[in-house]
Amino acid sequence: MIVVVDYRMGNVGSILNMFNKVGAKAVVSNNPQEILRASKLVLPGVGAFDSGMCNLKALGLIEVLHQKVLEEKTPILGICLGTQLMTKRSEEGTGYGLGWIDADTVRFRSPNGSGLRVPHMGWNEVCPVKGSRLLSGLDTPARFYFVHSYHLVCYQETDTLLTSNYGYEFVAAVERGNILGVQFHPEKSHKFGLQLLRNFASLS
Repeated sequence: MIVVVDYRMGNVGSILNMFNKVGAKAVVSNNPQEILRASKLVLPGVGAFDSGMCNLKALGLIEVLHQKVLEEKTPILGICLGTQLMTKRSEEGTGYGLGWIDADTVRFRSPNGSGLRVPHMGWNEVCPVKGSRLLSGLDTPARFYFVHSYHLVCYQETDTLLTSNYGYEFVAAVERGNILGVQFHPEKSHKFGLQLLRNFASLS
């Protein structure tokens, strides 16, 4: 069973609907016991970094997630803020993240004269950096829907799965073993998002 972690920061209903469309069994929960029984996890998120970490702590989920992800190696997919929470820290806040990915989260710095606005909103093509079952069957080029003011800076090149470009190249997805994260919103990305979530649901 896939558990979409509800820590009061994400568009969990849309994600659940997408899993239903691809025939995957999924529930939304913040019950630690239900999370401990999950075969896969999704950590979504929309909002501020510190608020996300505070909510996870208040719900008693941080140690549960560490156990599932770091000890039991349960596959987990971060989405947008959920991916940023997997890093060490963010320029958006003052507290620490989960630290599962050797990365920081930084604000977009648009090149002078580019006219690019922050947040970055809209459809962007992504470029694979390495192979992954998460990307199986995706049309080329794949396009996903982004809404974000911050992005990851990875310190281990092997963690970067996808890049995209908004004034400069940035990390659009990461993968480290059982830990996967995307900066975009697959639940808003139509056929591309459906295929990506189908691939995640099929991971063993």
